[in-house]
Amino acid sequence: MKTHLLIIDPQNDFCDPKGSLFVPGADADMERLARMVLRLKDKLDDIHVTLDSHRKVDISHPIWWQDSRGTHPSPFTLITVADVESGRWTTAVPSFHQRSLEYLRALDATGRYPHIIWPEHCLIGDAGHNVAPVLAAAIHEWEERFAQADFVTKGSNPWTEHFSAVKAEVPDPEDPTTQVNAGLIQTLEDADLVLLAGEASTHCVLNTVADIAHCFGDPKTIEKLVWLTDATSPVPDPPNTTIFSDKLKEVHAQLVAKGMKTATTADFLRKAA
Repeated sequence: MKTHLLIIDPQNDFCDPKGSLFVPGADADMERLARMVLRLKDKLDDIHVTLDSHRKVDISHPIWWQDSRGTHPSPFTLITVADVESGRWTTAVPSFHQRSLEYLRALDATGRYPHIIWPEHCLIGDAGHNVAPVLAAAIHEWEERFAQADFVTKGSNPWTEHFSAVKAEVPDPEDPTTQVNAGLIQTLEDADLVLLAGEASTHCVLNTVADIAHCFGDPKTIEKLVWLTDATSPVPDPPNTTIFSDKLKEVHAQLVAKGMKTATTADFLRKAA
């Protein structure tokens, strides 16, 4: 039985209470996940770790947008096609306007999420980009068996969101890093069991799992996926909305209906003992 662990974005900015985009509960998620990695040890054949990897200038960061007074939007502001067409929001760099508007229209067509402005997070080279220390230590101990964790970066193209580890929300035809990561899909298809964890359940985990299920050659392959429910947490909904939690419930239910399994880390450890 080849067992792989796929950990989505277990980084300080999400998992440390002092992180710029802390996901409530993520610190405890990482502690539980680290304990599982240490206890499974040789029973884990491979560990894949995705890393959200952004630059300061990014279409989802405040610096990209401004209102008529030159004020940048606050984090968690929703920006719609209508907002840009009406002039409520425009790009800080005028030459970015048309491409950004086309991006918002393409994003709308995916039916996933409206465009949201995030706090600057997981900036390449900053401490917030690093893996949560408790989990990093567990992975390094696992590597002492002369294994190497597989680190997968995503999100460095500033023109598109890149929640999923499989592909960007709106792939850039000129940038292969935003298109389907066929190598990752093939690797996971070759596994007998794929454990899923990381942050956040409402975004990067959910979209990664949905894209994996969609890209598998055999639809029944989804049955090898196990979502570790106590090793991932949601981003809270923006004020006066339930858009994140509603999408999580909807897509998670669809995945389970197609054959994805769920378990806690404790449940899985008992079965693996």
